[in-house]
Amino acid sequence: MRRHRELLVDLLIAALVVFLGLQSEQTVEMPWRFPLAAIGVVAILLRRRYPTATLVVVTGIVAVGVMFGHLFPALALLLGVLMYSVALELDGRRPWLYAFVVSATICLPGLFLYFSEWWGLNSLALPVWVFGGAAIGDSARSRRAYVAEVMERARQAELTREEEARRRVIDERLRIARELHDVVAHHIAVISVQAGAATHVLRSDPEQVWPVLTHIRSAADTVLTEIQSVVGVLRDPNEVTSTEPTPGMDRLPALLEDFRAMGFRVSFSRTGESAVLPTITDITAFRIVQEALTNAHRYGDGAASLTVTFDAEELSIEVANRTRPAATAGSGFGLLGMHERASAAHGTLTAGPTTDGAFRVHATLPIGARALASGSSAEEDR
Repeated sequence: MRRHRELLVDLLIAALVVFLGLQSEQTVEMPWRFPLAAIGVVAILLRRRYPTATLVVVTGIVAVGVMFGHLFPALALLLGVLMYSVALELDGRRPWLYAFVVSATICLPGLFLYFSEWWGLNSLALPVWVFGGAAIGDSARSRRAYVAEVMERARQAELTREEEARRRVIDERLRIARELHDVVAHHIAVISVQAGAATHVLRSDPEQVWPVLTHIRSAADTVLTEIQSVVGVLRDPNEVTSTEPTPGMDRLPALLEDFRAMGFRVSFSRTGESAVLPTITDITAFRIVQEALTNAHRYGDGAASLTVTFDAEELSIEVANRTRPAATAGSGFGLLGMHERASAAHGTLTAGPTTDGAFRVHATLPIGARALASGSSAEEDR
């Protein structure tokens, strides 16, 4: 919209320059009117890209005309417009210096060579017009700089507010995590001590084990209550409480049916004997499949292949699909979430295009003894 408006203004000025150039009967001979009008039009079209060079060229042409006793009205009018364009690009006192040099370059030859014709109030019109263009251009440049500075300050203030909000959220999460860790660690320690005491009492005096078990149950109930209260604070108050069971690989057939009902073709193959998966691995595997198929449905050509492989030590998941040529890239948060889920389950995930033009997501999650070893090492790290 702005370019169209600028082009319209330039066309109007060019039309005015052509009109004045062709009407200059008394100052310019007929054969020179068309070249001068063409020079004016070219200068108008170049003034935004090369303002200073265009001003220098037009000033030189007008000064040469003055030396030969001709003042070209069209180009003289154009000097004010060019001075405005130059002032938009300069700062400080330079626009006024340029205006002085242009006025002196044109007026001094006229005063020395044609003193009687140039000495008078009429001779002031050209410097006033040139300095006026410089003043208007300098004012417009200052206003644009002020508006740009105000917008930049507003943007910086918005970024500062967002960063402060994120910092406060992170600090609050760390505080809640520390409190949760302190409470849970304390009560888990109590449970551990009481469990050890229960083992000793069972051997020496079985009748006294009931108070110890009561303490263990009370401590466990306290831990659950504390966890529920903290998680309740972290939940969105507008979030609808779900009554569905925690999703796992046992819900994979229902998930595939949902995608097929939407017209998305999914070819599924499973290799190896299904095993009972650790809870974290079960949830992670289902979520990775769900996210990978969702991305394939959103950016693919309408079909995908899903391969699930079980062996004694790990579960392997592979989702492959061809992408649409016109599909736009996503935000990347889905892939980041899958990577984080795989890392949380002590697994690995790779995602990216293949040599045959498809997109492949491959995840490997430990199960069995390897999963238990990973979990034990994580506990030792904590």
